[in-house]
Amino acid sequence: MANIKVIIPAINEGDSIGKVVSELPKHVSEIIMVDNGSIDNTIQNAQKAGATVITETRKGYGSACLKGIDYISKQSKAPDIIVFIDGDYSDYPEELDKVVAPILENDIDFVVGARKKALREPGSMTPQQVFGNGLATFLMRLLFKSRFTDLGPFRAIKYEKLKELGMQDTTYGWTVEMQLKILRKKMTYIEVPVRYKQRIGVSKVSGTVKGTIFAGIKILGWIFKYSIK
Repeated sequence: MANIKVIIPAINEGDSIGKVVSELPKHVSEIIMVDNGSIDNTIQNAQKAGATVITETRKGYGSACLKGIDYISKQSKAPDIIVFIDGDYSDYPEELDKVVAPILENDIDFVVGARKKALREPGSMTPQQVFGNGLATFLMRLLFKSRFTDLGPFRAIKYEKLKELGMQDTTYGWTVEMQLKILRKKMTYIEVPVRYKQRIGVSKVSGTVKGTIFAGIKILGWIFKYSIK
């Protein structure tokens, strides 16, 4: 059986993190919740549900993801696959098997769980999220001949391929950086449709005007940076 580890970046997701951890498939070898400065009971609830909890004091979604990768890199046995999922319970954790299937069955390098409109609960993505995803993936198709339709956070990648990417972004440019580097390095990829529901709590990105603008600037910045390389 493949050695699969899950990384969950989280901050103040006390009401949801236990559900995310407990509903991931039991064959996952380790669930790593990276706390990014929670002041609620996120850490306690994650531990109670069975997750390994580590902390990252540097703020940022990407910082938390990078911390999780660094933690795994120090382990004696390398995993086969790394899965990323948010801690807000907007994804369906039990769909992990669906997301990793193309890697296990068809040797695909990278899989994005695409939040297709038909599978999204009404209101689960804000208008600015829908617009931002559409614009970013349109530009990726235009500039890089990409087939991506979403920057969904629920994603899986072969661990060895993840190391090759040399991820850097410490904020919300993380997802698009990964996808752009997949394209640049000509790794194999595919999207699988996943369900998506309204998150528990308030989004740190789309829930605020500042967060939305900042994330948009970061995402577009990565796209234009790679378009002139």
